[in-house]
Amino acid sequence: MSIEIRKITANIGARVSGVDISQPLDEGTSTALREALNTHKALVFDDVNLDDETQQAFVRHFGDVTTAHPTVSSVAGVPNVLPVDSERGRAANHWHTDVTFVLTPPQATTLRSVTIPPYGGETLIASSAAAYRNLPEPLRQFADTLWAEHTNDYDYAVPDEEIDDEQAAQRAQFTSIKYRTVHPVVRVHPLTGERGLFIGGFAQRIVGLSPGESRKILDLLQAYVTRPENVLRHRWSENQLVVFDNRITQHYAIDNYDGLPRRLHRVTVAGDVPVGVEGKESYSIEGDASHYTSVAAPVAAPAAAA
Repeated sequence: MSIEIRKITANIGARVSGVDISQPLDEGTSTALREALNTHKALVFDDVNLDDETQQAFVRHFGDVTTAHPTVSSVAGVPNVLPVDSERGRAANHWHTDVTFVLTPPQATTLRSVTIPPYGGETLIASSAAAYRNLPEPLRQFADTLWAEHTNDYDYAVPDEEIDDEQAAQRAQFTSIKYRTVHPVVRVHPLTGERGLFIGGFAQRIVGLSPGESRKILDLLQAYVTRPENVLRHRWSENQLVVFDNRITQHYAIDNYDGLPRRLHRVTVAGDVPVGVEGKESYSIEGDASHYTSVAAPVAAPAAAA
């Protein structure tokens, strides 16, 4: 097959054609796609003709598949596929990196369009590597020293008294096992050596600082992640699959489709333990996620991190 890879924006995203990802891929094709993901951070495939089984088969070219989620139920009868469904609420309507509240967050996420609204429902994907490069040098040096506690029991934007019984049940399920994990604010990508801001909605506190101080610093850094120049705005169409590198991106599902049906199916790739700029690894404070993901074999980063 002759793979064509076309950039979508300067800092993130490429559209891939010339490969049928519903079929088994040879090693050369798999390697080319993995290298493209390292370079572009997010890949878009059109007219993919996938179902839950073949989506999982494709994802396995990138590594072991996780179960659907540490606390949220999967598609019925398909334990490795998570329904991202408008009927389940709007849990993804905040900037985040998937499942950073566990010790080994997924290394990559795939989303496949199942039901799309006639308008709206885009997914924003941001390059945290570009965000890190944008930081002024003094702020970059400061960020290199910071560690943040991530938790699934985070501060919700909507107060408890403003949610209905169904939303309360969804929130209770999401936090049915409480996780607290400390990750470096600047993560070194294990394959490329790039540095990226590893924060997002589950990062709630900077280690050693008060909640108020933490919020100000996290908001300051997060503003660099969400600069328009660093964001791919993906408008969904039928039979599409998007894969993004969960180690060095954030994403946001826009709630702008008037509650119309919207459903994506998510399959994620098991990840390794994040490492900071000094070579120190993340550590867990609370919560066992062994039922959710295996630990990917560690990969030594290049000697000189970007």
